[in-house]
Amino acid sequence: MEQNILIIGGNGLVGKTISRILKSRNPHLTVFIGGRKGGKTDKDLKIDVTDPSSFKVIIEKKIQLIILSVNDKEDHVLRFAIDHQIDYLDITKPTPALVKAYDIARKSDINSRIVFSSGWMGGIVPGLANILSDSGDINEVKLFVYYSVKDLAGESSAHFMAENVAVPFVHYKNDKAVSIRHFLDTEVFNFSFGIGKRSAYNFDVPDLYILNKVERISDVTVKMTYNSKFITWLLGAFQYLRIYNILSLKERKMIFGSSGNGDQAVFEIVVDDHSGQKKLSLQSEKGQAELTALSAVLHTEELLRNPHENKVYFSHQLHEPLSLMAQLNAYDSININVKS
Repeated sequence: MEQNILIIGGNGLVGKTISRILKSRNPHLTVFIGGRKGGKTDKDLKIDVTDPSSFKVIIEKKIQLIILSVNDKEDHVLRFAIDHQIDYLDITKPTPALVKAYDIARKSDINSRIVFSSGWMGGIVPGLANILSDSGDINEVKLFVYYSVKDLAGESSAHFMAENVAVPFVHYKNDKAVSIRHFLDTEVFNFSFGIGKRSAYNFDVPDLYILNKVERISDVTVKMTYNSKFITWLLGAFQYLRIYNILSLKERKMIFGSSGNGDQAVFEIVVDDHSGQKKLSLQSEKGQAELTALSAVLHTEELLRNPHENKVYFSHQLHEPLSLMAQLNAYDSININVKS
């Protein structure tokens, strides 16, 4: 049976990486690329997420799964996938947009697999966190992120920070939402893979919402450090002095807009349950775009491989946690360590 996959935003950094990994692992698939300008081949489709009339080509090409890797603020693609019973995998949404889209999906009549994969690095953190608890009764999860300005990150990460750095968000303590701001509340953490002790600061990722509201973990925090200690300190100073509040969006984009030629990406998950504390450390030697794309490919392969029922999922819910970790660990540029 022919299997047709569409990557909307497939001309961006992550979209191109998804296409490369997906086709190299699954040469039998037909992969279409959707973008506002179209392209030169019959696999390049002209699709503009702000113009639903451009979606008719999705039906014409008999697309069975849409991978969304571009910001769709009005959720036009989500609604189209639901209405036309097409499987949908979204890797793009910051927390407020994810909550809105999840609410749309939950209130809809679902006759396909609708998957939200917008957590850190393609939504794999909750699945990996569940590996660290024998009982599944987790009291607290802390996620620590190492972000390198040398990484080939593309525009989306920078634009997200520029748009949201002045906006308060929440983490969870005793199952209650606590309002906080980016780059405040220093916590020193000893990162793996030769990074060492670094000051890490508040950072908003959808895993805060997912781990608390979906996985029902009462205490959830996320903190980030940059590869440059000076940049990390400077961003915190800017927030403390409320400088972000008086800068224009264009000026904030200049601050966060750097993208290098490639560097490692690292995150660490620390879990507390009744048996004590455990830590999982993950390194992507090729950076965050590679890991995000690989995660999207693993979710896609799972949807194609297994007959999951038609309903709304967060991407980690598609996988057995140990199987997810094994597939990540098998990739040549991913390294995972687990410590009790």
